[in-house]
Amino acid sequence: MSIDLGRDIAQFGNLQLLAKQVVEGFISGIHKSPFHGFSSEFAEHRLYNQGESTKHIDWKLYARTDKLYTKRYEEETNMRCHFILDVSSSMYYPEVERLSRTQLNKIGFSVLATASIMELVKQQRDAVGISLYSDQLHYSIPEKGSERHFQMIYSQLNEVLTDKPVERKTKTYTFLHQIAERLKRRSMIVIFSDMLQTEVEQEQLFEALRHLKYNKHQVVLFHVLDVAKEVDFNFEDAPKRFFDVESNEFIDLYANQLKDKYQEQMKSYLNLLKLKCQQYKINYQQIDITKDMDSVLRRFLAERY
Repeated sequence: MSIDLGRDIAQFGNLQLLAKQVVEGFISGIHKSPFHGFSSEFAEHRLYNQGESTKHIDWKLYARTDKLYTKRYEEETNMRCHFILDVSSSMYYPEVERLSRTQLNKIGFSVLATASIMELVKQQRDAVGISLYSDQLHYSIPEKGSERHFQMIYSQLNEVLTDKPVERKTKTYTFLHQIAERLKRRSMIVIFSDMLQTEVEQEQLFEALRHLKYNKHQVVLFHVLDVAKEVDFNFEDAPKRFFDVESNEFIDLYANQLKDKYQEQMKSYLNLLKLKCQQYKINYQQIDITKDMDSVLRRFLAERY
């Protein structure tokens, strides 16, 4: 089903309904809730691991089996999740006349994915924060779990989605360092970015990613790309003018004149980025915005649980 994102924003004032629809479809698709935490609804037992809290040990079961088991429950309430969203001009590629669930640009995909993960986290009664950056730190709010707090974040995401920035550059490592300094308590950090930045010193970029691991944060990098265009460089071989949307510089050429060299350099960059993320124990996930969003939710849950 194709849902008009712009229409829904106008009608409901935020992304919450859309996000709930995405999550409901995802949960029904896997047929069973993947959540296990420490709320009031018991789910199953698991073996006790030495060093864990003894609070949830089932002592009656221990008396019968002489083995230590803890109770697993349906929800968990002790996670902090901080989203970092790149809102530079390149994230608004490609131009989409009418955003829908089946036709999203990079920012549309990232905003809807963020809102959907927020709905999963909200069901767990966990705390959420968010930082939005490009050539400045536009917005940053720490992790909280109140309904008012969630609505404040939804309001910011709505503004991001309806924004149309012109020549808004990306200073990824400048602001990743600043955001890392703000995150004092251990959190799960979820990044949505195309990793195409105005600042081009790769080693500084990798050091900024490494900084996010400070205080033993879990970090997931969702590298959002239009793979056919931005990785494979699949354009028809006709005269075209290619624009840098963050500087408005352009070049006129036939796509095939540049394709091989472009693919070579992009492949080299992607391999290096994956290698550095592996080295720093960052969960790197390349995401094709033309594919189903379920893969983002699955990968988030795999990292979280």
